Amino acid sequence: MCENNLHMIYYFLDKEEFKMTNIIDKIYSEFQSMSQSDQKIAHQVLDNPAKIVNSTISELAKMATVSGASVTRFCHNLGLTGFHDLKIQIAQVAGNEKSHSLQNLAQDNLQTALRQIDKNKIAEVKATLENIDNHLLKQILALLTHSRIVQVSAEGDTYPVAEDAIYKFNQIGILAIGSGGNVETAIAQSMNLTADDCLLVISNSGESAALLKQIQVAKKQGLKIIAITNREDSPIALEADYHLQTAVRQTVLQTQYYFSRVAAFTIIEAIFLILISQDDKKIDHIKQHEEIISNQKI
Repeated sequence: MCENNLHMIYYFLDKEEFKMTNIIDKIYSEFQSMSQSDQKIAHQVLDNPAKIVNSTISELAKMATVSGASVTRFCHNLGLTGFHDLKIQIAQVAGNEKSHSLQNLAQDNLQTALRQIDKNKIAEVKATLENIDNHLLKQILALLTHSRIVQVSAEGDTYPVAEDAIYKFNQIGILAIGSGGNVETAIAQSMNLTADDCLLVISNSGESAALLKQIQVAKKQGLKIIAITNREDSPIALEADYHLQTAVRQTVLQTQYYFSRVAAFTIIEAIFLILISQDDKKIDHIKQHEEIISNQKI
């Protein structure tokens, strides 16, 4: 079942050279919180990383219409020692990285637009799976498998991912609950859970005040927290016991930030497929569920 997808997931998880977040992933994930000056520089790096490797600090500053000092600050803000360090980091991944931004999505040719979207989404999925740490994933899989109840929480644009997780987990015999996106109800649910349960929180920015409040309530009840966000330094990621980071492969669409749920769905799908592969009883559980609901199909 879904054998090709499972092979692809294991292929990416086994690529040890990608276990650490590369500099391109880091720039994408931090773009939203960058200063205007840093965003200008980030655009140049993301649009043509290979070109930056062969550029001087003055040339990059000119391309981004900022000062050389701004480029240095940009590097320091990324945790790098300076521009030379940035070039080394980019050089390590430049051969695999091309611009996948949807900022200039083709308007006059739908096939061209579809190809752009195709490349963007493939890069997003690939980067997400490649950056998952195997040891961390094993811990999360064990926690989900042995928890009495898995509560899944998200809000706004991210809640459809939570619904997908709830459906998939229940289908393979893992009791999962949600609140329909109502955080007040979710907090009330957390108050009734115990240390035998766990909470999975899904948030793009990782900055939701309501979800942070729910995490605090859940921790008081003894729950372990799993978080899926696209920033490892986000408040939710830092509060979680386990954090999985989604990759971003687009920064702006029509000048506004646009969040894609594809990467978060990918993590849920990966967890689902790996859990199935580890236990044939889970496949039997899916078959039983399909048989029960089969009379609802035309």
